[in-house]
Amino acid sequence: MAELFSGGGGYRWLDSWVMGNIIQLGTHRFCDTFLTHHLDPTGRQYDQMTQAARSGCSNNVEGSERGATSKETEMRLTDVARASLAELSGDYVFWILRKKLRPWKKTSDESKAVYAIRLDKPNYGTDVLYDSCDHILKQQEKFATWLESEDDVTAANALIILIARTINMLNRQMAAQGDKFKQEGGFREHLKEARIEEIAKRENAPACPECGKPMRKRMAKTGKNSGKSFWGCSAYPSCNGAREIES
Repeated sequence: MAELFSGGGGYRWLDSWVMGNIIQLGTHRFCDTFLTHHLDPTGRQYDQMTQAARSGCSNNVEGSERGATSKETEMRLTDVARASLAELSGDYVFWILRKKLRPWKKTSDESKAVYAIRLDKPNYGTDVLYDSCDHILKQQEKFATWLESEDDVTAANALIILIARTINMLNRQMAAQGDKFKQEGGFREHLKEARIEEIAKRENAPACPECGKPMRKRMAKTGKNSGKSFWGCSAYPSCNGAREIES
């Protein structure tokens, strides 16, 4: 029987989701600490940065959940998450530029230190909600030296690096989603396959002699057998397999 609801959910095990939460927490701390009323009198930048951080995490979640019924939607939402984080990175870069400074070079000791820290693999028990939140906070602690720094440029540079790492994760995630779609198809195809299998089961249909897929009862419309029923391959027109219906 074709699986109808496969491949959805599981976002709590994604490193991109864990890192997205770290970025969101770090962004809220950055904005609460450094975005003074003088720099952001209307609060607009605060809203934009925190919403971009939220989008980078929440669209990853929604895409994962929607994957069960729409691979296309899953990929689109993953791309939205990626684009939102790219926007947020631009805000941090501009913050540094306003100070007449430049972001850390990738070859700098500071960048190497942030890049070198790896996330632990999730090891959740039966209470996945509690365990996943505990996991996020423990992973966040690894970057506390930079994210909780009293120096805004240090925190901004660290967040730029974490965002770049997460975007790379999302790029690989989208590539894997595309490969899975090519191999397994989408929800509509699964619906069609399930329907064909159910009809074949009710009709006690044989397998196609050409490709092995279930056959369906059809009626000839032309030729000498016009009006007579026969077994035709459910994959028609890509397969022309046919059998006579035995009395």
